[in-house]
Amino acid sequence: MSAERPATRLRIDLAYDGTDFLGWAVQPGYRTVQGLLEEWTPKVLRLAAPVGLVCAGRTDAGVHARAQVAHLDVPAGTDPAVLLRRLRRVLPPDIAVLDVAAAPPGFHARFSALWRRYVYRISDGEGIADPLQRAHVATVRRVVDVDRFNAAAASLLGLHDFAAFCRRKPHATTIRTLQDIEARRVPADPLASKVEVTVRADAFCHSMVRSLVGALTQVATGQRDETWLAEVAASSRRHTQVNVMVARGLTLEEVRYPPDHELAARAAEARTVRGPVERPWTPDDEDEDDE
Repeated sequence: MSAERPATRLRIDLAYDGTDFLGWAVQPGYRTVQGLLEEWTPKVLRLAAPVGLVCAGRTDAGVHARAQVAHLDVPAGTDPAVLLRRLRRVLPPDIAVLDVAAAPPGFHARFSALWRRYVYRISDGEGIADPLQRAHVATVRRVVDVDRFNAAAASLLGLHDFAAFCRRKPHATTIRTLQDIEARRVPADPLASKVEVTVRADAFCHSMVRSLVGALTQVATGQRDETWLAEVAASSRRHTQVNVMVARGLTLEEVRYPPDHELAARAAEARTVRGPVERPWTPDDEDEDDE
């Protein structure tokens, strides 16, 4: 927005089924979540200029979101309720706009976030996978030992360089704080997903969740041991023996923000790139929070 046209920032909460999207980020010629939203928003608001959305976590192709958060800057005076109503009319059924509201001062969908929580769903063993969940649950033919999974996962918690579990990008750090990773067996009928893995961190690098779940599943199914996991975790580059789980089992479930009066400070803190020597964030670091 130019100086002649004051802007207001809106927060958009949305959910989507990632099956038929090539991820969140705009890719010319491909169907993406950001691409559809940026196509329709100026149309429904009758804006002459394009708009740009920033989201909390750029999901990869096939990854779903139950609670994605984004922001965009629009001309001052734009009614959030009008945008909500009009987007709901035109967007396809695999995207649901849950809410549109004026963002508090200092809000940034990506940098103000304290953490993101993903859940990876697995149907394991020889049970029959529910065909109605086939786009949202991964199948593992071996039985996942949940206790063994969680014992191994404990060694990965905290602030670490997760290079072994990430698809590295130029100028992007792979240092993250992994706050939780826990598997639980879901009591359900034979056709339901059997294991849910919850992963929570301040941020994620590209394919980090699926790689973590893949490595821990290798341990939990007896294919690898904890010594192997420790060797993998110590690697300074992407480890070729880690099984990256398929995208369809992964869903972004929650993004947490601090109280409104702390939003700007949190955004400034997050712009400091993590590493041996902290440095300010630059546009070259823009691609570091994909999953």
